[in-house]
Amino acid sequence: MSVARAGEFGLIARVTARLASGHATLLGPGDDAAVVHAPDGRVVASTDVLVEGRHFRRDWASAVDIGHRAAAANLADIAAMGAVPTALLVALCMPPDLEVQWTEELADGLAAEAARVGASVVGGDMSASPTLTIAVTALGDLGGRAPVVRSGARAGDVVALAGRLGYAAAGYTVLSRGFRTPKVLVEAYRRPEVPYGAGPQAARHGATAMIDVSDGLLADLGHVAAASRVGIDLLGAAFEVPDQMRDAAHALGVDPLGWVLGGGDDHAIVAAFPEDLPLPTGFRLIGHVVHGAGVTVDGRTYKGAAGWDHFR
Repeated sequence: MSVARAGEFGLIARVTARLASGHATLLGPGDDAAVVHAPDGRVVASTDVLVEGRHFRRDWASAVDIGHRAAAANLADIAAMGAVPTALLVALCMPPDLEVQWTEELADGLAAEAARVGASVVGGDMSASPTLTIAVTALGDLGGRAPVVRSGARAGDVVALAGRLGYAAAGYTVLSRGFRTPKVLVEAYRRPEVPYGAGPQAARHGATAMIDVSDGLLADLGHVAAASRVGIDLLGAAFEVPDQMRDAAHALGVDPLGWVLGGGDDHAIVAAFPEDLPLPTGFRLIGHVVHGAGVTVDGRTYKGAAGWDHFR
């Protein structure tokens, strides 16, 4: 059945029937707006848009996979502020001939990823469009803490990472070359493994600045360096390339370090900490904050691509 045949309200009923309510949801889908509990008195909010052909392809990933990816991109932003995600709002613009089953499976993926952090999909909107587009807004709770922003890093801080790098970018390259293996890389692109708990943990531990790696480590740390008016020097030895990634890179004729330093979509959490603090569990040292500007590797400018640019 197409979404046109199901009709707007029939489609909404089918999709919302698949969505459970999280602990922060006071009023979910069904009214003009949702009501979400905000005990902190402040709400952390972020939004992201995924456009078919630009951010995802239906022949590369299932609707459930795309739902996971769309939710993860936003939930990671909330975690990177040191907050706990509470809710998602989803707007879906789609061709009228899109199958209803695809939208239902997308909802399943969105709900499942949100459930990983105790959040839920509380509402959204739908419209006809020639281009399939998914817009997600995430909300989060700071739990009484100050947000960890990009502008707080200071010379002398250490830079540490939680999560993995390069896997999703490697999976994207594998898929773009027409292959479906290695599975670990392809699945990393389809469903990123985000260390959501690392963000609030880093905040509790005294992180001075934080960001999630969505566009590439060098590019995203470049935002931290610019906002904090410092330089960041990464330790080349901190970035070991896993065997499967190295083998795939050799077969495809690319430099695997480019995936690690310039690849996004894994949504690892990278944070700066005062040098006299022990790192939180799950974080590993990857560099230092220094006087200066920009991001270097072992004191030198990296010659490869720094990350993803939506307009290139």
